[in-house]
Amino acid sequence: MSSVRLATYNIHGGVGCDGHFVPRRIADVLAELQADVIALQEVESRRTGFDMLGFLAHATGLHPIAGPTLLDAQGDYGNGLLTRHPPLAVRRLDLSWPRREPRGAIDAELRVDSAALRIVATHLGLRPAERRAQVRALLAAFEQDPVMPTVLMGDLNEWLLAGRPLRWLHRHFEKAPAPASFPSRWPIFALDRIWTKPRTLLQQVAIHATPLARVASDHLPVVATLRLDADAAPV
Repeated sequence: MSSVRLATYNIHGGVGCDGHFVPRRIADVLAELQADVIALQEVESRRTGFDMLGFLAHATGLHPIAGPTLLDAQGDYGNGLLTRHPPLAVRRLDLSWPRREPRGAIDAELRVDSAALRIVATHLGLRPAERRAQVRALLAAFEQDPVMPTVLMGDLNEWLLAGRPLRWLHRHFEKAPAPASFPSRWPIFALDRIWTKPRTLLQQVAIHATPLARVASDHLPVVATLRLDADAAPV
């Protein structure tokens, strides 16, 4: 059995709750997490000209996988994935909704010891109809490889516990712990979530609520521990 520590973290472009852009704080929070795989949302280089994903990859020593959803001459914005485990394959899913901010997901197959693990990292939209369409697209993508152990994690922007997106995801993955992660100083909403299939992979889920994490971004990181059977999905 292999143990894998996962995290998902909306870094708010590196701007903390105090309104200051301090990339070093985000890197220090990631160091606190000690995670093997980290899904990042709101990775920003357009407004600042600062290569946030490159900086965080260098600071952590993890391999970066970019998943930008907005690109222009000044830079990009979107999702990122940092991984200690080598990626075997990477694709990017377009989850955009007409006349709304472009959205997407990173779909990566990783090698963990002698096993394969599929990680899908995403940041869904703000409107209910938008999220419903995006979850349907994700579920269709999962059906393309129903055998491989799979993780979905990211900022789902879904606070309606009885809403269809969460009900559909619970039906596919089974329910998982969902501690409140937003806003970071007084978390009320479980916007940031981690699911696994099979559900038995998921051993523990918790928020990372250190003093630094409470100020570095408007979201708290959510951290999970997986136990992966090396014989279940050989590479």
